[in-house]
Amino acid sequence: MPAGSLAKASSVGAKTVKGPGPFNVSTRSAALRAAARVLNEPAATAVSTMSEEPCVLPAVVFVLGLSVDELHAAREDTRQRELLAQGFISPAAADDARAALAAARQRVAAAAAALRVARLPAREDQRTAAGASASAAQQALRQGEWAARQKRQDAPVDAQVADTFFRPGEWVAPGQPVVSLLPAGATRARFFVPEAELGTLAIGQPVSVHCDGCGSPIAARIDFIATQAEYTPPVIYSNSQRARLVFRVEALPDTKDATRLKPGQPLDVRRPAGA
Repeated sequence: MPAGSLAKASSVGAKTVKGPGPFNVSTRSAALRAAARVLNEPAATAVSTMSEEPCVLPAVVFVLGLSVDELHAAREDTRQRELLAQGFISPAAADDARAALAAARQRVAAAAAALRVARLPAREDQRTAAGASASAAQQALRQGEWAARQKRQDAPVDAQVADTFFRPGEWVAPGQPVVSLLPAGATRARFFVPEAELGTLAIGQPVSVHCDGCGSPIAARIDFIATQAEYTPPVIYSNSQRARLVFRVEALPDTKDATRLKPGQPLDVRRPAGA
């Protein structure tokens, strides 16, 4: 911002581009959304149909195949028992058929259990891990947003830019001011009075401020009177007042006329007639 321009509150006073920025924040936002999706969506939904679960379909086919084998084994067992009752086969053959049926049933039970596990929602440990990942992504996003905010400094109030200390592209050390702002109501008239005149002044007393090129006098009110004397500052352009002990007094100009005054401008301060 050039000196003399008006900086609105929340407008950009300075912005750097190095370090974590909008790209970093956007990628961390995407990571957070992905982690939340993993947390909220189970690994396999029990109510899904086979067409919605391609990874479960082979297990379903396998269970169906074992069920057919069990059916054949049950029929063979029944046939062998009938033959054994008629005396056509030995008991050992019937025992083999019975053992084959039991094995088929065990295979079907094991495959059905594996299918149920495949259709289960995410287990507690998996959900805990997904929750931790989502929490970590949330913290990373907050850190990225904070870092991005540190790269952007806004004017706290509407103010006039009194001076700019850096140009675009120059290196600015951390914590170093970039612009000097002069908000409305911050302009003050500072003057010094000898001890003999101190008793004639009071807080709230009206004074008039005069300066070269300011036109009509500017009304102001005293709002500060120093309690300790000091030597006349070297910026006082008066040979008669130099090397004297004086008291610092400050007056606040009317808001509508304060813009007519410039920082560092020599002034003459007078008390209105009769004051």
